[in-house]
Amino acid sequence: MSAGPRATTPDGGFVRRIGLFQATAINMSQMCGIGPFVTIPLMVTTFGGAQAILGFLAGALLALADGLIWAELGAAMPGAGGTYIYLREAFQYRTGRLMPFLFVWTAILFIPLIMSTGVLGMVQYLQYLWPSMSQTEGDLVGVGVVVLVVLLLWRRIESIGLLTTVMWVVMLLSVGAVILASYTHFHPSLAFSYPHDAFDLGTTGFWLAFVGGLNVGIYDYLGYNTSAYLGAEVKHPGRVLPRSIVYSILGIMAIYLIMQIGVLGVTDTDTISGSSSIGSLVLEQAWGKGAAQTVTVLILITAFASVFTGLLGGSRVPYDAARDRVFFKQFAHLHPRHRFPTVGLLTMGAVTAAGFLIGNHTDFNTIIVLLTAVMVIVQAVSQIAALIVLRRRQPGLERPYRMWLYPVPAVVSLIGWIAIFCYADQNSPGRHPIEWALAWVALGCAAFLVWARVERTWPFGPREITEEYLTGSGAETGGTFAGGTVAEPA
Repeated sequence: MSAGPRATTPDGGFVRRIGLFQATAINMSQMCGIGPFVTIPLMVTTFGGAQAILGFLAGALLALADGLIWAELGAAMPGAGGTYIYLREAFQYRTGRLMPFLFVWTAILFIPLIMSTGVLGMVQYLQYLWPSMSQTEGDLVGVGVVVLVVLLLWRRIESIGLLTTVMWVVMLLSVGAVILASYTHFHPSLAFSYPHDAFDLGTTGFWLAFVGGLNVGIYDYLGYNTSAYLGAEVKHPGRVLPRSIVYSILGIMAIYLIMQIGVLGVTDTDTISGSSSIGSLVLEQAWGKGAAQTVTVLILITAFASVFTGLLGGSRVPYDAARDRVFFKQFAHLHPRHRFPTVGLLTMGAVTAAGFLIGNHTDFNTIIVLLTAVMVIVQAVSQIAALIVLRRRQPGLERPYRMWLYPVPAVVSLIGWIAIFCYADQNSPGRHPIEWALAWVALGCAAFLVWARVERTWPFGPREITEEYLTGSGAETGGTFAGGTVAEPA
């Protein structure tokens, strides 16, 4: 097997056409979306006051620490599927194909769940323009949005790049309008008025609110890794992927902080907590009903862009795994003309629609907690371990970018993700998201055993150790040879 990463191939592989600007725009569109427009009230409710700004700061810190992990791994191994590749390369030495299989299994659930929250937010804001909308009508609208996204993604990546750029501009316009309206009617006495115990670090209540805010905050930043999922379609990935991740996190952090402070300065925290369309409320108070309706349309487009870019990246995740015979082979099919993974797109579109329907009949926060609980187990924590394992197992791996201050960001990321996971049940009483997440992973283990039996691979066959991206000749490979494949007995 070739030691280098796959690029353009004559037999139907992806084509590297996405540059730094488009990669950053894709990340930012996915990160912003409907997020801040629906989570600012959640954040204020969680903290109980204007100190809710801490949640966005904590989310930014965790996103940046975790983003540096993505930056190093993505630059070194730029392929379709992101985490799938990193887990495949790191854990093949002991557990064969188990970890990459489990990641793809869970990604088929948590990536569409993230997209379903975008659709939920769209329907929530649409109620500002359509106050009489019934729940059934909302269900039909949400499912229709998912169908439209799938249809728009049924095309070549070049066309998608242009659409993404346009949507990114609309995202900036909608966010900019809310920020401008906020600061034309800004009252510092509202924005910087805190309860007397707001920063009492010695109380349990503060830390519970902080972790709850971190959970909401990191949800708002999810998407900084979308360009890594598209690694096989990114030009000069060693340079573009790390920059697109860091630039998008810093850009979105600035936008969120400015918007959060601005909204807090327009109206009191009780009104913010009770609002289902805070962006529209701010516009209406500042510029009137007509301006609020116009910007609400832009917010809806921004939410649509988030779902669009999320399914764009997510649909690529099962493709490389299936092509490498690490997941069900049906997911390896590319459209014969437009070169995109059809089964992955259709599957994730269907799960997105189902997640939306569940969320529309429960509540927004339940979906957020469930998706983060599922994601933490097999992606976030496992990817931190993969970074460490690969530094030890493949020291000769070419790393165009190496994590700053290693291993500090990895430790910060690990602490943050564990705190979010442990808090999941308390943040969603009666829903049991930890139990559901563990059950999904257990079901994935069972599916893996059935699949491994059919494929005659570990633990029912030999481990195939394939160091596909390793180019150095002096690497310590633990019994394998650099850039090749060797079968070990089970």
